[in-house]
Amino acid sequence: MDTVELEKLHWTQDLPPLRRQQTQERMQARFSLQGELLAPDVDLPTHLGLHHHGEEAERAGYSLQELFHLTRSQVSQQRALALHVLSQIISRAQAGEFGDRLVGSILRLLLDAGFLFLLRFSLDDRVDGVIAAAVRALRTLLVAPGDEELLDSTFSWYHGALVFPLMPSQENKDDEDEDEEPTTRKAKKTPEEESRPPPDLARHDVIKGLLATNLLPRLRYVLEVTCPGPSVVLDILAVLIRLARHSLESATRVLECPRLIETIVQEFLPTNWSPVGVGPTSSLYKVPCAAAMKLLRVLASAGRNIAARLLSSFDFRSRLCRFIAEAPQELALPPEEAETLSTEAFRLWAVVASYGQGGDLYRELYPVLMRALQTLPTELSTHPPQPLSMQRMASLLTLLTQLTLAASSAHPEPTSGSAEACVSAIPSSITWTQVSGLQPLVEPCLKQILKFLPRPDVWSALGPVPSACLLFLGAYYQAWSQQSGLCPEDWLQDVERLLDEFLLPLLSQSSLDYLWDSLRHCSPLCNPLSCAPAPEALPSLVSLGCAGGCPPLSVAGSASPFPFLTALLSLFNILLRIHKGLCGQLAAVLAAPGLQQYFLQCVTPMPAPQLTPFSAWALHHEYHLQYLVLSLAQKVATLKPELAANTALHHAVALVLLSRLLPGSEYLAQELLLSCVFRLEFLPENATGGPEAADFSDGLSLGNSGDPQCRRGALLVQACQDLPSIRSCYLAHCSPARASLLTSQALYRGELLRVSSLLLPVPKEPLLPTDWPFQPLIHLYHRASDTPSGLPAADTVGTAVRVLQWALVLESWRPEALCAVPPAARLARLMCVFLVDSELFRETPIQHLVAALLARLCRPQVLPSLNLDCPLPGLASFPDLYASFLEHFEAVSFGDHLFGALVLLPLQRRFSVTLRLALFGEHVGVLRALGLPLTQLPVPLECYTEPAEDSLALLQLYFRALVTGALRPHWCPVLYTVAVAHVNSFIFSQDPKSPVCHILIFRGMEGASGPVVGTSPWLRATSPSYAPRMR
Repeated sequence: MDTVELEKLHWTQDLPPLRRQQTQERMQARFSLQGELLAPDVDLPTHLGLHHHGEEAERAGYSLQELFHLTRSQVSQQRALALHVLSQIISRAQAGEFGDRLVGSILRLLLDAGFLFLLRFSLDDRVDGVIAAAVRALRTLLVAPGDEELLDSTFSWYHGALVFPLMPSQENKDDEDEDEEPTTRKAKKTPEEESRPPPDLARHDVIKGLLATNLLPRLRYVLEVTCPGPSVVLDILAVLIRLARHSLESATRVLECPRLIETIVQEFLPTNWSPVGVGPTSSLYKVPCAAAMKLLRVLASAGRNIAARLLSSFDFRSRLCRFIAEAPQELALPPEEAETLSTEAFRLWAVVASYGQGGDLYRELYPVLMRALQTLPTELSTHPPQPLSMQRMASLLTLLTQLTLAASSAHPEPTSGSAEACVSAIPSSITWTQVSGLQPLVEPCLKQILKFLPRPDVWSALGPVPSACLLFLGAYYQAWSQQSGLCPEDWLQDVERLLDEFLLPLLSQSSLDYLWDSLRHCSPLCNPLSCAPAPEALPSLVSLGCAGGCPPLSVAGSASPFPFLTALLSLFNILLRIHKGLCGQLAAVLAAPGLQQYFLQCVTPMPAPQLTPFSAWALHHEYHLQYLVLSLAQKVATLKPELAANTALHHAVALVLLSRLLPGSEYLAQELLLSCVFRLEFLPENATGGPEAADFSDGLSLGNSGDPQCRRGALLVQACQDLPSIRSCYLAHCSPARASLLTSQALYRGELLRVSSLLLPVPKEPLLPTDWPFQPLIHLYHRASDTPSGLPAADTVGTAVRVLQWALVLESWRPEALCAVPPAARLARLMCVFLVDSELFRETPIQHLVAALLARLCRPQVLPSLNLDCPLPGLASFPDLYASFLEHFEAVSFGDHLFGALVLLPLQRRFSVTLRLALFGEHVGVLRALGLPLTQLPVPLECYTEPAEDSLALLQLYFRALVTGALRPHWCPVLYTVAVAHVNSFIFSQDPKSPVCHILIFRGMEGASGPVVGTSPWLRATSPSYAPRMR
């Protein structure tokens, strides 16, 4: 005790002075206790508690390494403090507060350092404060701010309940193989996945890695045994909601975790509770919680089986009736919590009704729903409209929409003998008479709502209510028209009444034009930067990235016209399908100037938005509007051709939309192929002089062809006549998989008993590739490669002709549809025609069509963009393809001039010398059959002769071919002229190095074939006076 240990008193000394940074070297980031990033030269007083005994003791703040070290402290308060600071850092990083002041991603750095498992270990702590801090940090990490608010606010949109799973789309090979399995199989883990350690799983998917650490039983223990405070309960429920949104597998694991859902339902959704006043509460136990109801709704959205299990367990029906039977103000809860709880109860019932389930509840609660509907006009008259009240109203209307669809009598027949098909054959428990009285109560609400359209401030405050009203009316008339026992005259007259009283006055309002004009400003397609990834977006932890909310002028903003216009177009399509006499009145909506300007910008070539989780969600809704406009335009063009306007623009939009649709929209893609893309009504050029204009354009640039049947105009006319066959060809090769198509069809056609889930497939890429017009041709090529004996001639010729016809139509009249396919890729697809078999290219239609397409590729305005040296989509290597092309030409061409033109096109001087070396080095026999005359060369000869060749290896091959007679003017006039020009230019060049190169070339020739100088007639013609002139 008498010995002074000076080293232990070292920490009591004064802090060294703060060192100023003299160089540009990076410094370690330090943070305050609130997660703020501190400047490197900030000088803060010590009483703030930001100085400690670690490295750089003179600098205030904590580094990430020091915070990680602090989480292992023996003092529980220090462990909780470290977790709290890390949670604050993540929250600020997700909000983008750090900007570019830090190098790299904070989240990525934390996850790579093992932060995920640090949180999992902290959850096993015995101290409640540490558990609370760990749960809050886990919620901050997993639940991105704004994501849930966005999905909740758009639940009542057109198919707003359909969402993409929040799971990574780019995974390793094992996960990709798993994603290819049916959804029902994926609900169970594979043995390979069970054997993989959690860190390996978390590297690719954070949620899977967490679930592999027995997170769910631990959360259940915390809820059931420790009984934490309200904030911890809400954090755990938020984490469980995020886990359930990940995938069907994760939702199933949450449901099947022993006593987890049972504990949540019993503790946080009781049927009896003591009144709770406004203000903070000490406990949420035995008190209804809206977040618990939302968890059940998200679980039910994952699959119909989960919904059925919830409906039959946990005394679910009585609890749902308890929270719906009473108005929010009668629930003895804080007003906001009561409104949210009632809203979530309606949404949960709507999700269950989306599967055709829960119909018996409708009979029990029918008086309650009628009373709620009757109070809607009173709530709408409240100014300003309350957001929570509007969300509750929209959820009620969405529930009624699903119940009305369930009353339809047009149930599909089961397509197989499976158990699911047998379930689908069960008739709905709701009849038309039970829902037929809803319309008179909804229409007054719509009438009152439409009065607010000229007032943008009130209109935006209504939220999704106007859209929900229109969607209900659409479902109502759709179900009414499918009742076989009712007189059609009744609903036809009612449709006309609706048109006169509501829709025509709406179409005449100038405020509606303002909504059309707003499309361009709120469109993700027209504003790709609005879909940029979030600041801390990680592939392994998917989020929508909506921190800070959506701007007013965005697809989900308060001023967005998309939800209302989409619902309006959906109603118009339903009305026109059941009452074709309304075509003249409803066609006026297609002439809106704002809609035309929006479509023009959509078809303008521009970079597509990067496919992120948010862009996939936003584009999914934007594509709904575009499809509904095109569907309406197709009906108008069929029923009233004289009223169809801007059909060429609509066709261009259909082509662009078809190549952009995401997984889950298979039914829309199929309908586009059937109705819009191959309809003659959408090719007005055929009837307005388009073929003649094509011939005139070709005559000005290329000169007139001798055979009128070979002209592009005649080929276009024939293609228009063959559109039904072209459509059949593409339906056979480009239609989605049948299982995916039936799933999507059930969702979009309202076949509730066939809906299996409200989770869409993971949006890895669009349904069709960008080069889908050439897809049948590529299929032929691959089939031919796998079938040495050859393909059936009729099938091969027919498919090739249809593809080339359609490609010519697009090249001539819809070039913007092929902008995503580079000219080099189009050339490669044309080359596949000659590689399919040995006879296909000899067919006269094939010859004419390939020649016309080749001429389009060789136009002066297109030729500079023909780049064969860059990577091409769908092609591993163009030199390899060209080598196969040369082999095929040498074997089967017999000097075909069109085949030869395609052989010559890649040999231009600006392309890689590898292609020319392949011909003159490995396939010199091609020169004997390459007899294309100079007059038929599709590009100027200067493309081959300028600039002078600088490859000595190629010059030597040129020289050898000339002096050995392998290259002669009557065998190969084009390459003979090219070789003579380059060799002459080389021999008579003034480069001082040339004499040495001349000797090398001549010696190489002597070594190859003996002395040649003076023995070749060509050598005697290589003086300047005898050198051939190049035009």
